[in-house]
Amino acid sequence: MPEEYDLIVIGGGPGGVAAARKAAAHGKRALVIENAGWGGTCANHGCIPTKALLTCSKHFADLKKLKRLGINVADPAVDFSAIKKHQQQAVKIAALGAHKTLADGQVETKFGTGEITSPREVQYKDAEGNIKTFSAANIIIAWGAKPQLLPQIRPSERILTSDDLLKLEKLPESIVIIGASVIGVEFATCYAELGVKVTLVELLDRILPYEDQDAAGLLRQELTRLGVSIHTAAKLENITDTGDSVVARVQAGSEQLEKIANYALLCTGRKPLLHEEELDKLKIEYTKAGIKVDKNMMTNVAGVYAVGDVTGGLMLAHRAALMGEIAAGHISGEDTISYNENFIPAVVYSHPQIARVGDIRESAEVQVRKSEYSANIIARMELVTNGFVKAFFRDGKIIGATIVGEEAAELIAPLTLAVCEEMTEKQLRAWIIAHPTLSEIFTGLFSG
Repeated sequence: MPEEYDLIVIGGGPGGVAAARKAAAHGKRALVIENAGWGGTCANHGCIPTKALLTCSKHFADLKKLKRLGINVADPAVDFSAIKKHQQQAVKIAALGAHKTLADGQVETKFGTGEITSPREVQYKDAEGNIKTFSAANIIIAWGAKPQLLPQIRPSERILTSDDLLKLEKLPESIVIIGASVIGVEFATCYAELGVKVTLVELLDRILPYEDQDAAGLLRQELTRLGVSIHTAAKLENITDTGDSVVARVQAGSEQLEKIANYALLCTGRKPLLHEEELDKLKIEYTKAGIKVDKNMMTNVAGVYAVGDVTGGLMLAHRAALMGEIAAGHISGEDTISYNENFIPAVVYSHPQIARVGDIRESAEVQVRKSEYSANIIARMELVTNGFVKAFFRDGKIIGATIVGEEAAELIAPLTLAVCEEMTEKQLRAWIIAHPTLSEIFTGLFSG
C-alpha cells in the first residue's frame, strides 16, 4: 500500500513552502517534493541572486556621492569574484532557509521528481532512480516557471538566458540585453553600475511598458546617465554567436542597427512550467498562460490545486506564498484569506527602484496626487532627490499607488495596506509619520 499523506506538494518554492507549512500547522501530514533547489526560482535564479548583485553594484555606484559628503575614497575597484561569492552565499542561505522552514514546521521533504499519476497518487523518483508511490487526499502543483525564448533564437555559450547569466564567473566588458521589462532593466542597472557597456533593446515604445509611464521615463533618464544605450520600438531581427562575441541586428524604425558585444542576454519574459502530458492525463484545465484555478486555488479536478508561477499572472514570490496559504487554508477548513491580484505589490529593483500596487491607470474619474522626493529633507540629506510618489483616488478612496525612488520597495508596504483597506483621504490625513524620515514624502499626498 502507498504511504499516505494529507497533502503532497510538487515544488519547494515560495508557494509550495507556504502551503505545506500552513497545512502542517493545522495538523495535516504534508510532504514537499523538490527536484532542483529549495526555495524555487526566487532563491536560486530570481529574487535572491539578482538582488545580491544589485546590492554590490549600488554600493559601488554610491561611492561617487561620498566626496560631496566629505568622504574621500581613493581608486575604488570591482572584485567580481568577491561579488560572485556574495551572490552564491545569498543563494545558499536562502535555499537552506526554505528547507529549514519546512523542517521547523514538521513538514516532510524529499529531493527528486514527483509525477502526479492520479488525483490521489504521486510517483516519486530519487536521484538513484528508486521509485515509490505516495497517496494523498490533496495535491498542490507548484512547478514554477522557466525563461521564455523568442522562436527564432536559441541560447548558446554567449547568447544567455537570465538563469545562464547568473552563472558567469567573469564580468564581461559589454552586453546587449534583449527586452527592457523588469528582468532586463534590473540586469542593465547592475552591469552598467559595475562598468559594463550595456545596450538595451525593447520591442515596445518604452522600457517597463507595464509600469507608470512617468516612473519608467525617470528610470530611462537614470539608465542613460549610467551610459546604457537604449533602443525602444526596436525589433531584434537576428543574433549570432561568433565564438568570441555576439552580433545582434536590430530594426529601429527605418534604421538597421548592428550591435556587437561579449554576450547577449535574452530577457523576453518567463512562462509557466507546464508538464502537459501529466495535465492532459489528469484532465486538468490549462492554457499556455497557466493552469486554471478557482478562488481557493483548486483546479477543475477536486483535491488538486495549483499555486504560484505555474498559474500565470504576476510571477512574484509573495504572490505564490499567498496562493499557497489560501490553498492550504481551504484544505484545512480555514478560509480566512481571500485573493485579489489587484492588491499584490510589484517592485522593479532598478536604481532607483520602482514599486506599485493597485490600479494605477489614469482616467477622468481618477484623481492623481503626486509628491516629489526633492521636497523631502531626508532625501536631500542623503542625495536621493530623484523620485516621486503618486497616489490614485476614486470617489475619495485610494485605489493604487506607484513610487519611483530610493527605498521604493520598502515604502510601498504602507500604501499596499491603504489600498487593500480602501482607505479614504480623511483617514490618510490622520496618518502621523515621524520626522525627519523619508516616509514623510507621503504627507504631500494627503495633506490639505
